[in-house]
Amino acid sequence: MTFERPWALAALLALPLLAWLYVRLQRGRARYAVTFTNLAVLREVARGRAWRRYVPPVLVLLALAALVGGFARPHVRGLVPQDRATVVLVLDVSRSMEARDVKPTRLGAAKRAIRLFLDRAPDRLRIGMVVFAGVPQVAAPPTTDHEQVSVSLDHLGDYATFGGTAIGDALSMAVDVGRETIERDRSDAEAAPAGGDGGGSNLVSILFLSDGAQREGVLQPLEGALLAKEASMPVYTVALGTRSGTVRGGGFPFGSDRISVPPDPVTLRAIAETTGGEFTEARDAETLDDAYEKLGSNIGRKSADKEVTYAFLLAAAGLLLGAGALAARWSPRLP
Repeated sequence: MTFERPWALAALLALPLLAWLYVRLQRGRARYAVTFTNLAVLREVARGRAWRRYVPPVLVLLALAALVGGFARPHVRGLVPQDRATVVLVLDVSRSMEARDVKPTRLGAAKRAIRLFLDRAPDRLRIGMVVFAGVPQVAAPPTTDHEQVSVSLDHLGDYATFGGTAIGDALSMAVDVGRETIERDRSDAEAAPAGGDGGGSNLVSILFLSDGAQREGVLQPLEGALLAKEASMPVYTVALGTRSGTVRGGGFPFGSDRISVPPDPVTLRAIAETTGGEFTEARDAETLDDAYEKLGSNIGRKSADKEVTYAFLLAAAGLLLGAGALAARWSPRLP
């Protein structure tokens, strides 16, 4: 913890003096207590516990200490929402996502995890979504309306799921979406009277979820990763599924044969390492949920000093109220 006005903490040195004066006054009052002739009041005071008289003043001293700390403007290091940050969600909707090795299905688990991410993300974080199978498509442009992104998850069936898994092309489209957002920010900053920073490194992050190896597309996965690296966009990759995952094949007449659809953690890990992101291997829905909740709490935030003066003031108010309530409850009553 740091203080904007550390010199104000010198006032804390007066608190021991106040405590000493209070004790001295109490002892002075005790010497004159024998001259008080109202025996009923004296009996009531005697029945009370001696320690009670010290609790309210101790609380008052603590409240004064909290007020001094608040006046010193305390700050703690923590995560705060980053201005004009954007996350592009990239979701694999290929046929292999129908595998049931992750309950209820890989795609169902992915949709639930993305909603957890949306709930945890800062309100002013812009979130967009790209979905892909053989061809990537923009399902939701970057927006601070997270509900709009959540609604787009209910319409994934509108996007064709035929073809293989075009990882490189999906990364390329995510980078394009991020660049368009940065360019729009720069245009807005130049048009604004006060100007602005108009962009910066790592303002756009990509959260990439897939369950399979590249089977379609023009660009190879690491080619797409290099585009993201050149654009300073870290890619956080999640490999979903297990090696036992299968989907129904297209055999005649009912497609009863099963096709193995194992994930490709090696490629997805390489993408994350190339771009400066993080890799997660999710073999079950619980691990996937935890990963997206953590990312939702961290992505779009930056480490900075946060002022916590309000916490000190609330503590002081609570201590003063407590001192007043206890003093009123424990004070002797006149008959």
